[in-house]
Amino acid sequence: MTAGGDCPGLNATLRGVAKALYERLGDDVEIIGISNGYDGLINGNWRVMNRGEFSGILTVGGTILGTKRTPFKLMKVIGEDKVDKVKAMKKTYHEAKLDCLLTLGGNGTHKTANLLSEEGLNVIGLPKTIDNDIFGTDVTFGFHTAVDIATEVIDRIHTTAGSHSRVMVIELMGNKAGWLTLYSGVAGGADIILLPELPYNIERVCAAVEKRARAGKNFSILAVAEGAFDEAEAGMKRKEWMAKRAEAGYKTATNRIAQQIERMTGFETRICVPGHMQRGGSPSAYDRVLATQFGSYAAKLAAEECYGVTVALKGTQVVYNPLSEVAGKARNVPKDAEMLAVARRMGVSLG
Repeated sequence: MTAGGDCPGLNATLRGVAKALYERLGDDVEIIGISNGYDGLINGNWRVMNRGEFSGILTVGGTILGTKRTPFKLMKVIGEDKVDKVKAMKKTYHEAKLDCLLTLGGNGTHKTANLLSEEGLNVIGLPKTIDNDIFGTDVTFGFHTAVDIATEVIDRIHTTAGSHSRVMVIELMGNKAGWLTLYSGVAGGADIILLPELPYNIERVCAAVEKRARAGKNFSILAVAEGAFDEAEAGMKRKEWMAKRAEAGYKTATNRIAQQIERMTGFETRICVPGHMQRGGSPSAYDRVLATQFGSYAAKLAAEECYGVTVALKGTQVVYNPLSEVAGKARNVPKDAEMLAVARRMGVSLG
């Protein structure tokens, strides 16, 4: 089952699981595909898959099973449809005669996976997200491909920024964690990188732009995580600053940053939002390898009946963590992150 937002590497991971299981167990394994994440598990949308479905998907983006967001906070809430979601998921699990449920997803997916594990189901998680923010693993599949895509965006913006002597503000994905913006910002040579973990001061941002101008640089590139917020907002509750943004007519800080830079420095400023392009397309070679490592390891765990865990990469070793230790925890960029030190040594402003 694939749940939450899509990303490159989902199909490669499905293939890794299936091929490793078939290799290990032969005809003694039957693989069930659940459509559209937990929504399919709730509504009983599943089917028996055949070996041929896992061929030719290593390089294919998206997910052959489909995916859908079903927020964890609603899992125990009985809505107007009168459906007890937890009860319904357990019913589907038993009707499909599952020995194990493998869930490919991010933080929300892992929280629900842990819930089902606590309800007595055999569950194994696989960490997927371009945000790279799942606790207990050094990297998630999908992240490196997104970094490649975001870096290419920054690369391409450099030429038009230089040609027109503009300040370019690039909004990259990452609502709560700034790993994608940080890594692609360093890889793409961004001059200013703004992350959710480090509230920015617009005067410092403008000072960095003006410093470049005084040094004879006719343009500046800002890599801004969509979840970035300023120091004033850092002192507010989330609902408060979200309400203020809504009143001003924007959701992310990117438009405000661009307007403030243009007003405070006089430099022509433009915005670029690559959006869902960062989640699409074929996985990189790195993510194909990582997805295959994770998928084959999950198959090993399933064959050995090691349940209630999620796969992880620590250093160079693929290991597992108990779902109970991962669920509900996010892996944000720490203030002492080595890549932040790298950025600072390179003269990059972090606002």
